[in-house]
Amino acid sequence: MSYKNFFDPWIILPTILFTIFVVPVVWIISSLFGEYSDNWTHIYNYTLSNYIYNTIFIIIGTSIGTLIIGVGSAWLVTTYNFTGKNILEWALLLPFAVPPYILAYTFTGLFDSYGTANNLIRDIFSLPHEFIFFPKLRNVYGAAIVFSFTLYPYVYLVSRMAFINQSRSIMEVGRTLGFSKFKVFYKIGIPSIRPAIIAGLMLVLMETISDFGAVEHFSVNTFTTGIFSTWFGLYDFHTAKQLAALLLIVVITFLVLEKYSRRKNRYSSGSNVFAPIVAEKLRGSKNFFASLFCMVPVFVGFVLPNIQLAYWALNYKLEFFNEKFITTAWNTFYLAIITAIICALLAVIINFSIRYKKNKILNILSSFLTVGYAVPGLILALGVSQLLVFMDNLLFREYLDFVLTGSLVGLVLAFIIKSFALANSTIESGFLRINTRLDDVARTTNTSGWKLLTQIHLPLLTTSFLTSMILVVSEVIKELPASLILRPFNYDTLAISTYIYAAEERMFDAAAPSIAIVGVGLLPIIILSRLTVKSRPGYRNNDSHYQSY
Repeated sequence: MSYKNFFDPWIILPTILFTIFVVPVVWIISSLFGEYSDNWTHIYNYTLSNYIYNTIFIIIGTSIGTLIIGVGSAWLVTTYNFTGKNILEWALLLPFAVPPYILAYTFTGLFDSYGTANNLIRDIFSLPHEFIFFPKLRNVYGAAIVFSFTLYPYVYLVSRMAFINQSRSIMEVGRTLGFSKFKVFYKIGIPSIRPAIIAGLMLVLMETISDFGAVEHFSVNTFTTGIFSTWFGLYDFHTAKQLAALLLIVVITFLVLEKYSRRKNRYSSGSNVFAPIVAEKLRGSKNFFASLFCMVPVFVGFVLPNIQLAYWALNYKLEFFNEKFITTAWNTFYLAIITAIICALLAVIINFSIRYKKNKILNILSSFLTVGYAVPGLILALGVSQLLVFMDNLLFREYLDFVLTGSLVGLVLAFIIKSFALANSTIESGFLRINTRLDDVARTTNTSGWKLLTQIHLPLLTTSFLTSMILVVSEVIKELPASLILRPFNYDTLAISTYIYAAEERMFDAAAPSIAIVGVGLLPIIILSRLTVKSRPGYRNNDSHYQSY
């Protein structure tokens, strides 16, 4: 990179963003090279092993659960026709709208000793008051179940897309070898989409590791609860950073392994002709069990919690939809929309810079900007907090004690770092659909980069821009750990309100903000469902637009 290019605005901005995005993470990891307090010694001797065990157990349990549900349902809706398939293929995405902590709260209300489900069974069968039908959920087993039914759509979505892209010839090879349908599934089907499954599992793992609300509600000690209690219980910020650094190293290790596995595992049909898989019609018991298998996760992960939330809201606390709720909702949407606009604009500028300058360093820098999505919100909050304290000491110490620390700036910054990857993936896809000949024509007419971006590219990116905003808004509204730590004093969001009410066992009060969160979470589901329907085998054959190709 030349001296002149270094001061190019299309290069300066990505460089600044890279610095802002990376510094909080670097500060967290650097804490491992500092001193270790007595609190660390206590944690190391008495509680660290418990954090590790519970975290690993939940990860393994969730991985197994999401694999069974996600891959199994993806295989069924791709290769078979059964009752309700056309609805279930997009309905299987609905649990995306329910954050794990909301499912945990509703499950508690449903299946606790004197919850709705146990009370209903006792009333129906006239059983004694002390009779308990459903086992306790507030443990690692319950946490794994909650994560499995809320996070399996990550695996389902990528697996379904991979199965759709399989050539029919791959399946036919298995049948010529005399394999049963089940053997074709696990001998050929699963190995051929292994990279996609691993990618989906990595997303599940990231969400599981970073969760705080569900495990805290179930009283399960994991790394995230340990970090939170060390900071706000022991008031030891440095030790909390060291715990966060250990967790971050684990996350980075998994990311590296996932990248390596995708590079080493490439599968191809060996044919230039794609033949879509022809769905087989199921009948009788097979039809029933296929429908049931796909219905259960939709019912457990979406229908059941929303029935419970509606029951609480309509029968007990309808009056909660009051001025306080409106204020909390406004705070949430205000933050989400600001974050979404900034993320979308930054993604546009970054991707345009890469396209316009064709600089390899920009490509490297931009790849680091998306890593924030994999960083747990709690860890990100720690790093951003330290960054704000540093900036306050550097810029405002002579005038005021704190300006940035404790303000909305920290919260918005954390959301931007966390959500940028969502906006970037959509904007990047939008740029790929813009013909590069437009750029060549602009250069020949000496059109400036800014004019090229605003007058040519942006109008063509309208759909991608709005889609990226919807994805970011949905993500921000659901986010809990960073909001808890970085929010200004007495500044509540829907997620925080839900958490506080649930922590106080005021489940009826938690219904309204939970419903609002789930409602907004349905917006990206609509987008994904449209993509799912369009990816259905035979869809393109019925579309004249695609026939022209």
